[in-house]
Amino acid sequence: MGTACDVFVIGGGPGGTTAGALLAERGYRVVIAEKDRHPRFHIGESLLPANLPLLERLGVGEAVRAIGMVKRGVEFVSPWHTKARQEYLFADAWNKNMPYAYHVPRAEFDAILFQNAAAKGAKTREDCQVQDVVFSANGGGARVRARHADGSTEDFEARFVIDASGRDTFLGRRLHTKRRNPRHNSSALFGHFRGAIRNLGPEEGHISLYWFEHGWFWFIPLANGITSVGVVVWPDYLKTRTKPVADFFQETLALCPPLAGRLVGAELVSEVQATGNFSYGCERSHGPNHLLVGDALGFIDPVFSSGVMLAMHGGFLAARAVDVCLKKPREAARARRAYDRAARRGLRTYAWFIYRVNHPSMRDLFMGPRNLLRMQEALLSVLAGDIFGDTPVWRSLNAFKALYYLHSLRHLRRSLRTLQRRRLLRRRFAKPSLIAGSD
Repeated sequence: MGTACDVFVIGGGPGGTTAGALLAERGYRVVIAEKDRHPRFHIGESLLPANLPLLERLGVGEAVRAIGMVKRGVEFVSPWHTKARQEYLFADAWNKNMPYAYHVPRAEFDAILFQNAAAKGAKTREDCQVQDVVFSANGGGARVRARHADGSTEDFEARFVIDASGRDTFLGRRLHTKRRNPRHNSSALFGHFRGAIRNLGPEEGHISLYWFEHGWFWFIPLANGITSVGVVVWPDYLKTRTKPVADFFQETLALCPPLAGRLVGAELVSEVQATGNFSYGCERSHGPNHLLVGDALGFIDPVFSSGVMLAMHGGFLAARAVDVCLKKPREAARARRAYDRAARRGLRTYAWFIYRVNHPSMRDLFMGPRNLLRMQEALLSVLAGDIFGDTPVWRSLNAFKALYYLHSLRHLRRSLRTLQRRRLLRRRFAKPSLIAGSD
């Protein structure tokens, strides 16, 4: 017999620790297994204003404020528009009560959440790699086998499993439900710099997004003096690499003069990392005794910094669903379906924008915003992550979508050229795949 628990969580990142902390608070026996040891490096340093209420609910708001760089807005920079820079402030969103967020060193941020889950009663395991999960045929639970750093193994008998393994997508791969996303096949290169030139005053913490011919760059200032810089590119550009990754990254940075100018004299203080097959999704978010949370369910693109928010919100949703499944088995199927709808709602909302963020018409609308029918306020609500509450943004977002399609028709020849290139890329670099709700 293995160690008995009510809920076994695979992964000690934001999604897993959020769900684990909430379930431990409710009295469940929770085990969280993290394959690495905190603090460990992770990309995705920019939070959204909608993260802040979640952090307060978990009781870590003060600890996160202590490591955070205040982020009041975002700036888009384009080489194709007369007005090259367009600023968006979260204070101008529909809901005026979420005027800022934070950039955080993810190693410290994730460690705070992990320690918080332990403080609330979850049993935490680090350097603990899950090897196998075998679900009971009758849906009654699962046996989990994990390997520790010293090579020893430990078995667990769990009533429920939450997969929050991030891009490892443990259950998605094990159950053969993970699919590459054909609509947004991209790759990323990123590193950390010291001494980058930042904006002044209240704009110092702005996240900067730079469009260029092959994709887009991010520039994220952190409170410790480090700046995270990365690029998301189309696969055809990445295929041109004939030199080491670090050299190729520096060569790519030079293709964006406004960004390169902010890095003059800056020192690269980390290894340059590359991530391929960036976008994916899992066909199923749940089974009789398991749920997939955050990046373990699906990931599209980091352009709107939605990853941590979706993972943490998914952790709240998962805790609610698991509570129902374990306490009221007759209502379990309904709870899992409700979880699926809510979790995929976030992916769908961001997917629509992300699939089009490099389209010339979308760039035009971002660089020349108008608040007709409160469209700009609704767009800012998306940028703030305010899409799960009662803020009535949906009619205005639909109006924005209609404006996008009309603008694309107005520039039909340009739109057709863009569509042709995207289809060519899909045929050359993407295999058949699925992310549910992407339409």
